[in-house]
Amino acid sequence: MKRYIDLTRTIVDEQAVYPGDDATSLKRSRNLSIDGFNNHRLQISMHSGTHIDGPMHMSDSPLYIDQMPLEKFVGSGVLLDVRGQNEILLKEEYVDRIAERSIVLFWTGRDEIFGNREYFVENPFITEDFAKLLVEKKVKAVGFDSSSPDRYPYPVHGILFSNGVLIIENLTNLASLQGVVNFEVLTLPLKIHADSSIARVIAAVQENE
Repeated sequence: MKRYIDLTRTIVDEQAVYPGDDATSLKRSRNLSIDGFNNHRLQISMHSGTHIDGPMHMSDSPLYIDQMPLEKFVGSGVLLDVRGQNEILLKEEYVDRIAERSIVLFWTGRDEIFGNREYFVENPFITEDFAKLLVEKKVKAVGFDSSSPDRYPYPVHGILFSNGVLIIENLTNLASLQGVVNFEVLTLPLKIHADSSIARVIAAVQENE
């Protein structure tokens, strides 16, 4: 038996974006009472809200996100509680906890201040040593309930992207996975010919019958 947990931020009109990024616009374009049907029009950057960074985002990878194999977007989940840490250091216990080809979620607790400038530009960051371990473990993706795994000049992006590791940003609700041992992460992008994509990210928790 499985229980599903949504880890995705809801897309709304004028949603907060990284400083300098294009604004999000979500408008009702047709109205049932006037047009006989309802419709909405969305204009959004692929790096707004909950999204997946593909390697093309910050590397010379030729792969658009729609060209990546589907198995990259689904995997067994590992939750690391890194709340309160500015620099997220590699700990010995993580070496055993992080399984090969898993999807590692970093619970920073920063989703509580989503929208503030501090959220976007003063994000916690993992060390390069930590990023190299993730590469050694051949993880499929890493996810953060914050804006980025690193800061300018983005060395961690380079390490992960050069080894095909996807980056999921602006997650939320990771607190719901506290204490959960066995779960799968489903993080599907749009089938869109772009460097990256907004995404719906869900945790499927295996529960005892």
